[in-house]
Amino acid sequence: MELTEQQIERYSRHIILQDVGGKGQLKLSKANVLLIGAGGLGSPAGLYLAAAGIGTIGLVDGDVVDLSNLQRQILHTTATVGQPKVESGKRTLAAINPEITVNAYHQLVDADNILSLISAYDVILDGSDNFTTRFLVNDACFFARKTLVSASMFRFEGQLTTIKPHAGYPCYRCLYPEPPPAGLVPNCQEAGVLGVLAGTMGILQASEAIKEILGIGETLADKLLIYDALEMTFRKVGRPKDPACPLCGPNPSIKDLSSDYTVSCSI
Repeated sequence: MELTEQQIERYSRHIILQDVGGKGQLKLSKANVLLIGAGGLGSPAGLYLAAAGIGTIGLVDGDVVDLSNLQRQILHTTATVGQPKVESGKRTLAAINPEITVNAYHQLVDADNILSLISAYDVILDGSDNFTTRFLVNDACFFARKTLVSASMFRFEGQLTTIKPHAGYPCYRCLYPEPPPAGLVPNCQEAGVLGVLAGTMGILQASEAIKEILGIGETLADKLLIYDALEMTFRKVGRPKDPACPLCGPNPSIKDLSSDYTVSCSI
């Protein structure tokens, strides 16, 4: 398979990069990335992955577009209020890059469907808005040996990490062993979130996904990136493996997806 003349023109700024080139662009065109959530984080991540030429992008979301989403969820417009987010997002991504394939899954992820959803994808991006979904996605990616790029945001702060315990790195439960009790952490409706923060964190997710696909740069798999929009600071902290981790530790207590993954509280 070779790049067409139109693709060479479209991706010319990638191709002249020494760490990407024509071979790297072909890797991107053959890659499959699944976005869990077509909202604040999935919107900018999806836009840039589509523009970068990721061959197949999957969008999973069971929600419809609401007017309050438009402050940060840039996949959608006023005209698509009331429509399924995945259908609105699919049209937007196809308009940016008609050469790629966009699969829309209008459903919530749960323990029954998560493994089948992620099975056809190389990299998973978690943009969900609740802790229990994040733990479900982490656990499923662990069992399926999938690379996961996880981002979250709250008020003016965002966090980002890459998770690939199949390559010897820590999992999400090494950082947070279990979800917090219901009601302990206020959601964005209660506490608010800076709209552009979603853009920053989603684009960073896309960047990490592209690096993982191409095998370039420094991985975030053993670090946690913390961004403070008010202070305009980025800092990385170590994220070591937990020897007592209930999932990826030497004596795991979680051996399948039979745990209680009922959504109980929002990020």
